[in-house]
Amino acid sequence: MTHRERYLATMEGRPADRAPDYEFGAWDQTYPRWHAEGLPATVTGCDEGIMRWFHTDEEEFGIVPWVDVGLVPGFAWEVLETRGDHEIMIDNDGATVERMRPELGASIPRYVRYAIETRRDWERIRDGRLRLGDPHRVPANLDAACAASHGAEYPVVLGSGSLYGWIRNWMGVERLSETLYEDPAWIEEMMEHLTLLMLDGYARLAGRCRIDASHWWEDMCFKNGPLMSPAMVARLMVPRYRRVTEFLRHECGCDHHMVDCDGRINDLARLWLEGGVNIMFPLEVPHTDMAALVRDQAAHRSPGGARMALRGGFDKRALIEGPTAIDREFTRLAPFLAAGGFIPHTDHRVPPDVSLANYRYYRRTKCALLGKPYREG
Repeated sequence: MTHRERYLATMEGRPADRAPDYEFGAWDQTYPRWHAEGLPATVTGCDEGIMRWFHTDEEEFGIVPWVDVGLVPGFAWEVLETRGDHEIMIDNDGATVERMRPELGASIPRYVRYAIETRRDWERIRDGRLRLGDPHRVPANLDAACAASHGAEYPVVLGSGSLYGWIRNWMGVERLSETLYEDPAWIEEMMEHLTLLMLDGYARLAGRCRIDASHWWEDMCFKNGPLMSPAMVARLMVPRYRRVTEFLRHECGCDHHMVDCDGRINDLARLWLEGGVNIMFPLEVPHTDMAALVRDQAAHRSPGGARMALRGGFDKRALIEGPTAIDREFTRLAPFLAAGGFIPHTDHRVPPDVSLANYRYYRRTKCALLGKPYREG
């Protein structure tokens, strides 16, 4: 089977020669340790390093008709001030943050000011960086990418942006949560504008491209559940998801839409499915009940008829413990893999606690489970 055929068959629960071999990459801070343990110093990059060195299926890719539906132009990273081990900077979402200097390690930033604190801030970003019809949103190779999408042997995946996650990054969880209570019409206005931005961009693809999947990013859950009530998600977000997913299904033949959300997603998965978003990723093991998602898999379908599919689900903490824990995780995941509609990989990026030897063992074991030859280098 081609990579594309294998991906679509797996996502649709049809027979395939094997499940695709994907990974979620590693943190930048993981590579110095691996370099010291024998990985060539030239191997770097959160996603690209693992993809290229360990020859995952993501290696098989080509041009795609990627339309930019986010901030155009985006904010430039800019260090404003250095204070000992820390620095004050502008991040790519326009927020002013304090963080540890990156060369000293990873840290969770402290937010000094978010990009949107008032309606005037929103209007400035909307009119300056979220303009409909902006020609800079369309890639220069759009015609070639659309033509290539029909005969491609790799999955053609489109970025669909975000309705909650981007607004959360621009406002912060606290202000967004308060505004949902005090002025929900403003949040709905922002979500509607983002929806129109997607539809405006994808209109340039209508009838021209074959798209296999779109990729949403939300990160709107924590360890115990969603950061926004399911009732509000149903009212404000599900109809907007559906407008975008239905447009892509009718105009580009796209039946599969993946959402990237950490935390416990069980309370939102069925709502995403109602909106046409049917692939759940990355399934953080400490928080998400995969067995419950499989029950939803059997009982519910998206408006276009697609079943719920799953990606991720391997507890990255097992990589820290070593071979026994890694074997135990694959034994746990074997029934999910046998049932179909599931692509196994780590439930987030590999942290610096993981030795190169343990990660190599994980990759060898996984390739054997999938029925794919192990390659490295």
